[in-house]
Amino acid sequence: MKILHIVGARPNFMKIAPLIAEIKRRPASISQMLVHTGQHYDEAMSDAFFRDLDLPAPDLNLEVGSGTHAETTARVMLAFEPVIVRERPDWTLVVGDVNSTLACALVASKLQFRVAHVEAGLRSFDRRMPEEINRILTDQLSDLLLTPSADADANLLREGIDAWRIVRVGNVMIDTLLAHLDRAQHSTVLETLGLETSEYVVVTLHRPANVDDASTLAGILDALGRIAGELPVIFPAHPRTQLRMTEFGLNAPEGVKIINPLGYLDFLRLWSASKLVLTDSGGLQEETTALGLPCLTLRENTERPVTITEGTNRLTGADPEKIVGEALAALDSASLTEKRIPELWDGRAAERIIDALIARA
Repeated sequence: MKILHIVGARPNFMKIAPLIAEIKRRPASISQMLVHTGQHYDEAMSDAFFRDLDLPAPDLNLEVGSGTHAETTARVMLAFEPVIVRERPDWTLVVGDVNSTLACALVASKLQFRVAHVEAGLRSFDRRMPEEINRILTDQLSDLLLTPSADADANLLREGIDAWRIVRVGNVMIDTLLAHLDRAQHSTVLETLGLETSEYVVVTLHRPANVDDASTLAGILDALGRIAGELPVIFPAHPRTQLRMTEFGLNAPEGVKIINPLGYLDFLRLWSASKLVLTDSGGLQEETTALGLPCLTLRENTERPVTITEGTNRLTGADPEKIVGEALAALDSASLTEKRIPELWDGRAAERIIDALIARA
């Protein structure tokens, strides 16, 4: 059996790493190839992530670069088509919801190569999010839908997808998290930043709805400044966010320390030792739930509602008053951690995924 893994951006690396490792533990009759579309590529950051996650260098980098959604999707399709025609995989394995995910699924499907989608069935029900369009279309194209939770199964069934195409496998992001927790303890990031465990707050922010509007971003920064009156706020800022702050003439409030993005292990050490995480990222909602760490999501909706119903996540939107209120409540109470970890978020999702691929080979 030959598997073609597709990655396009750093969040994909964390989802594909345990799958590559699991296949290496299987019989030699399973071969694999890692294709990086180059949708998002920063040499220093990508190298750090590949090293931290013990990922092999990509077998092929399509180097499509960034652009508009249409440009990126089209470039990936054009670059990927000759690759799949040449390699003729048994499975094209796509993960997550970036443009590369949809582009490669579309090419494979049209050429009658089977597609498996890891993290299938997630829905925010907000089609203003480009990722939501990518999720819906990729799921419709895929032959095998590998879901992280029961709500994802329900979403797919409601959309008319046959039940036999759906296999609940758990959350592969948690495989990566649990596999690297011990290694992350060797990071010196806390010492470098002068931090003590549970004595600070971590923030990540990158979504256009939060950072591309000057008043919205200013309001969030004001809220962070008020939270910093209780505990220091560490803000590893996405390049997009730093650029917008410069364009809008916004500065970090007192007590909010902006740093450059970190590699996987350093960032894992940073957020997992914090008192509270504020984010608009999808993955951090899941990871904080897995470790029972309070998380506030600065969005009006989430494609991961299980992190609210069974986890430690709360939605605040971008309203500064709600952000501050929820943050102060979380810092003052352990109530957010009194939840159970969702079913199958046990570090064995990759094993179940490869089993499912073999069963359908």
